[in-house]
Amino acid sequence: MTRDVYSTGRRDRRADPLETIWIDALPEEAVPAFEAALQTVCRTVALFLDEASDTWRVEGVRAQGSGEEELAGALALASAVTGHDGALQAAPVEAEGWLARTIASFGEQEIGGDFLIRPTHIPPRRIYGRTVLVLDAGIAFGSGEHASTRGCLVAFARAAKDRRPMRRVLDLGTGSGILAMAAAKRRHRRVLATDIEPWSVRVAGQNARMNGVGSLVRARLADGWGERHVRAGRPYDLVFANILARPLCAMARHLATGLAPGGTAILAGLLGSQARMVLAAHRRQGLVLERALPVGPWTTLVLRRR
Repeated sequence: MTRDVYSTGRRDRRADPLETIWIDALPEEAVPAFEAALQTVCRTVALFLDEASDTWRVEGVRAQGSGEEELAGALALASAVTGHDGALQAAPVEAEGWLARTIASFGEQEIGGDFLIRPTHIPPRRIYGRTVLVLDAGIAFGSGEHASTRGCLVAFARAAKDRRPMRRVLDLGTGSGILAMAAAKRRHRRVLATDIEPWSVRVAGQNARMNGVGSLVRARLADGWGERHVRAGRPYDLVFANILARPLCAMARHLATGLAPGGTAILAGLLGSQARMVLAAHRRQGLVLERALPVGPWTTLVLRRR
């Protein structure tokens, strides 16, 4: 599994025996139904994308054996709705181990010299010279831990220091909303944050309100550039697109026409080996490479419309 999207759930700290249950190899269109099924009995649910097979894993944590009948009914309904017969698997987890590992693995993160990501379980402290983004420890992708998110934040900080116009900002595939919040806090501009997944839209809106930019970040359900809210906002001075290489290539023409002259696009979610392919697709549409930021095996591309 190479990219985790997010996890959310009930904050239950009782020391009951826990188990992890999961379903592998789900097509994208089946994910919402099986996520809802696991949420009927699980204290937390996480979603993981296997880029190699382009399939999803839905994983949850629950008290061992709890809600068997309820879960069986929910899974049967999900199978009937999607036409996919997902095989449920399970493994035991230490009662306090999951929560402890989640919190221990998500501490404060300094990204470049410009941003600090603070999880909600760490008490606030006064920070000078950095933009603080508060996120919940239950959120995985978009927490700043993934190299593609870090690359986007570093690229945005550099663009912001150049004092480029950023009147209209689009965060395409917003996930947790972290990039939209960074732009809203740093430039005090309205940001349209879109995602194809309803749960991401919900989480992004919640995070924006928690960070005091709920009036600036508009989280909307949208599939790419075709949705009316996205079309109405064109042309954009800044576009974030932290998704995957193939969708980025497919949307290159729409990005080029939706970007204002002199506008900046920050593209991520691609491995270094995929950067040339993504760059070529956008160069064919007249965009130019301003910089490439490698972070581990991942690369962030900063493109500009002439």
